Amino acid sequence: MPETGTDPAPAGDADEADRAVDAGRRSALLKTGALQNAILTSANFSIIATDEKGIIQLFNVGAERMLGYRATEVVNRIRPSDIHDPEEVTARARALSLELDTPITPGFEALAFKASRGIEDVYELTYLRKDGSRFPAIVSITALRDDFGDIIGYLLIGTDNSVRKQAELDLHKAMSIAEKANLAKSDFLSSMSHELRTPLSAILGFAQLIESGSPQPTPSQKRSLDQILKAGWYLLDLINEILDLSLIESGRLSLSPEPVSLADVMHECQTMVEPQARQRRIHVSFPQMAVPHVVKGDRTRVKQILINLLSNAIKYNRPGGTVVVTCAASAPGRIRICVEDTGEGLSPADIAQLFQPFNRLGQAATTEEGTGIGLVVSKRLVELMGGVIGVESKVGKGSVFWIELNLTEPQPAVSAVETSALAPKTNDTDARLRTLLYVEDNPANLMLVEDLIGRRADIQLLIARDGSRGIEIARASQPDAILMDINLPGINGIEALGILAADPVTAHIPVVALSANAMPRDIEKGLHAGFFRYLTKPIKVNEFMDTLDLALNLSQSASARVGVPKP
Repeated sequence: MPETGTDPAPAGDADEADRAVDAGRRSALLKTGALQNAILTSANFSIIATDEKGIIQLFNVGAERMLGYRATEVVNRIRPSDIHDPEEVTARARALSLELDTPITPGFEALAFKASRGIEDVYELTYLRKDGSRFPAIVSITALRDDFGDIIGYLLIGTDNSVRKQAELDLHKAMSIAEKANLAKSDFLSSMSHELRTPLSAILGFAQLIESGSPQPTPSQKRSLDQILKAGWYLLDLINEILDLSLIESGRLSLSPEPVSLADVMHECQTMVEPQARQRRIHVSFPQMAVPHVVKGDRTRVKQILINLLSNAIKYNRPGGTVVVTCAASAPGRIRICVEDTGEGLSPADIAQLFQPFNRLGQAATTEEGTGIGLVVSKRLVELMGGVIGVESKVGKGSVFWIELNLTEPQPAVSAVETSALAPKTNDTDARLRTLLYVEDNPANLMLVEDLIGRRADIQLLIARDGSRGIEIARASQPDAILMDINLPGINGIEALGILAADPVTAHIPVVALSANAMPRDIEKGLHAGFFRYLTKPIKVNEFMDTLDLALNLSQSASARVGVPKP
């Protein structure tokens, strides 16, 4: 009868299977032992294992090295929370209680709570060594679970964070020192600017008075005056450009981007450079813009850049030469403005050094004065406005300096109603005597303004030598306009302005600042405070008188609207 069922495996096959299982077990054991040995002997990481209650069960060599305890001193004796800064553990418990909306007690629970909920947790707390010293550590904590998912302990892996912490402290200290140095430099430059502008105001102011006085200066006197004015304006340019460069390099220069009409800026530039061009017999041509071009930039800085390029093109041109300004699209959304001259041109080596501070190329071959800063400042300003600057030149042929700026949409036109208050009035009431109050403590500045106003038969000048007296005179006399210095004895000009603006009797009077505080932040602060205009010393006589006329006419119209009677 044949056998049925499964034949038993041969004895040899069974033995081979058993040997394979045993080999696998031995391999696993060897791997486990190797892993345990690696954990226990690792000197770079603090590895601590606890039971489910947080009592330390394993304390490796790295933990011994970092904390100064031997494993026998802590195993089955303490919890990891016992070697942490207790105040930090308590603070962590409070923070987690708020974060997770559940009460958490200070101690090991504060360390292990997230891990016990299956949340990956890495925290930074201070470890306490056996000798009482402290060090910052970054600790990763993980819950250990059995095959049924029950927590049987916790594994804490820590690293000494002292080096990184020290690096952070050193970096913070260095940044703090640099910031203080920048502030000190800015304060120094601001102070020096003020101190230099004050005597310059007298030099340039009285020189302009003499130049335009009656009788006219003799030819010899005129030559001397020209030299005084030339040197004075050069020194002022140097002061301004050094301040600009310093602000740019320290990151403190603030720009006010807005839609800027190139046609308007070109017209203003043309007006400013034409006298210089006529004096040197240089013909300057500007583009006739059939299509309005509006760029995104700071209007004042765009004008400053173009004036610098134009002045250089005139200054370093040949006698009877030409300067041609053109505008054309260079790329979608971009426009290039070129200033081309017929000067001596620049070599490739010269061009490579062109935008370096205080580098006046070819200064040995020319008598022209220059700071060597203007182009550097222009380059930085163009780049801050998202543009680029460049130059193309041939020796003996001339140079083309160009800038590219981003085009934008024009801003809505201001209505006639909005501008009417700023327009000078030409009605019959302009003939009456108008009163200007000047609040100033510097004798030279007082004398200069007295001489300037003395040429105007339609303006009566009142003087106050401090802010408090200025307020008294303003309330009693109600002048048509007030000219105010900022650095005054007692209360300063901004404080005095605030008092005048808060008084219904004087609130309508336009107040013009005239100050040697000429840093951009000073001007911005003054205009924000409510000054009608902010003029800086040294004054330009024409600009000064135009501003006064604007303020006087505005005051007249404002008085008429509010019905303020003149005393």
